[in-house]
Amino acid sequence: MFQLQAGGERGLGDLNSRRGRLQGMEPAGGMTTIKAEVPMSEILTYSQSLTSLTGGRGDYHMAFARYEEVPAHIAQKVIAEAKKEKEEATV
Repeated sequence: MFQLQAGGERGLGDLNSRRGRLQGMEPAGGMTTIKAEVPMSEILTYSQSLTSLTGGRGDYHMAFARYEEVPAHIAQKVIAEAKKEKEEATV
């Protein structure tokens, strides 16, 4: 889990779609700073999305916060993919 600070209120919906948890919002110089915690696996492509959402004016910073257990439905997908890869490697 990473803590993320992103400029621009438009990024809020995108963070929610990435399993982000809102920690707070602060107005800052005509923009809004959004503080959220987002899983690393969900934030890997955030830079491109934020650029698109804010017309290149948004910025973000992240820092490691902690490890958390993966939700069951995602864990099942990861396990199934790993089993499939293992089976394909042994064939």
